[in-house]
Amino acid sequence: MTITLRGLKVWDGFKSLDANTLVIEGARIAGLVDGRDQRVRDQSASIDCSGLTAIPGLIDAHVHLELNPDDKDAPAQSKDDIVPLMAERAMKMAKAGITTARDLGGGAWHELALRDAIACGDAVGPRLLCSGQPITSPRGHCHFWGGEAASLDEAKSVLTRQLDHGVDLIKIMATGGRLTKGSEPTDAQFSQETLSALVAMAHASTRHVAAHCHGTEGIRRAANAGVDTIEHCSWVGPQGWASDFQEDVAQLIFDHGCWVSPTVNKGWQRMLDSKSGDVLNRVRRAYRHLLDLGVPMVASTDAGIPGVYHEDLPHALLVFAAIAELSNEATLRTATSDAARALGVLDRTGSLESNKDADVLIVDGDPLTDLSALTRPVHVFARGRALL
Repeated sequence: MTITLRGLKVWDGFKSLDANTLVIEGARIAGLVDGRDQRVRDQSASIDCSGLTAIPGLIDAHVHLELNPDDKDAPAQSKDDIVPLMAERAMKMAKAGITTARDLGGGAWHELALRDAIACGDAVGPRLLCSGQPITSPRGHCHFWGGEAASLDEAKSVLTRQLDHGVDLIKIMATGGRLTKGSEPTDAQFSQETLSALVAMAHASTRHVAAHCHGTEGIRRAANAGVDTIEHCSWVGPQGWASDFQEDVAQLIFDHGCWVSPTVNKGWQRMLDSKSGDVLNRVRRAYRHLLDLGVPMVASTDAGIPGVYHEDLPHALLVFAAIAELSNEATLRTATSDAARALGVLDRTGSLESNKDADVLIVDGDPLTDLSALTRPVHVFARGRALL
C-alpha cells in the first residue's frame, strides 16, 4: 500500500527540506517530493497534513520494558506474568512516536521475544535492540537479573550466555547504582583488565557495549575499555551527583570515541525548579565540558525505573534541552539521527530518506520552534505501519 502525506513541513533528521510531501510504500519511505510532482497524484491513500511537521521517529537509547515505573523497589527476579505488561508498554511507546529503543536489562529475555514479535508484525512497538542480562559483580547493581560474575571467566560466561540468546548488544554494570540495596553508585564494580577484556570479546562478536556508569572511576575504566555508550555518566562523588567531574576522564571519553547516554527523564524538571540550583549547575557544567570537547550525546530516559514511564521521551526531551542548554534542532538530533548513528542503525532509521524504514512522527506544530510539539503526535508510522 502507498500512503501520501501532503502539506507537511519536513525535518529529515539533519535539516529542514523544501519538500512538502512524504510518500510511504509498504515499510519503506519511497520519497520526499513537492506535492505537485506527478509521481504523487494518483496514490491509493492521501492524507492532508497541513500545519503539521514530519520528523524521524524518536529513539530512546535506554529503557527497561521489564520494570514497572509504579514499583519503588527492584524486582526479586523476572516473572513470566509481566509479558503482557511489557507488550502494553511497548505499544504506548510506539504510539507516542518512539519507533526505536534499546532495552538495557532484563532477567529472562522476555524483551527479546517481544523484539521478535514486533519485528514480524505480531505485536506493536518500537524496533527493539536488547542487551539481555547485564554483567554485574556478585550482589552488584541489578544482580537480581542473573548476570553476576566473580571473575573474568565468569563474566565471559555471562556474556556468552547473552550471545547464545541472540542479544543485539552487551550491557556491563561498571559501577553500582541506586536501585539495588547494598550497591553504591560511586563504586567501580570491575577492574580495568576485566572491563577491557569484556569489551574486546563483545566487539569481536560484532556487538556494541553499553556501560552503566555513575561514579567517576567507573567512567574512567569504561572509557579506557572503549565501550560504545556510557550510560548515565553521572560523575558521582562524595558530594553527590556531578560533584566529581574530571577533565582528564572527559578527554578519555572523547579520545576513545564513546557516546554519552545521560538518561535525562522528565522528572529531572525538579532540578530546574530547585531554588538552590546546586545540582543543576554541576550537571550543566559537566554537560557543557563534554559538548564543548566534542563528546556526542544521545537521548535516553532509563524508562521503567521508579516514576519514569516508557512513553515519556517526548516530554523528557524538553527537560533535556533545558538542562543541557541545547537548541531545539540539536535536541531533536539526539533522539533521531545522532541516536541512530550511536546505536548502529542509521542505515535503517533515524532520518527521513528514500529507501529507509518508514519510521515517521508527524506532530501538531513545528518542534524546531516549539519543542513541545513533540508531545502532540498526530500520526505515527513504525516501519510503514500506521499507529495513530
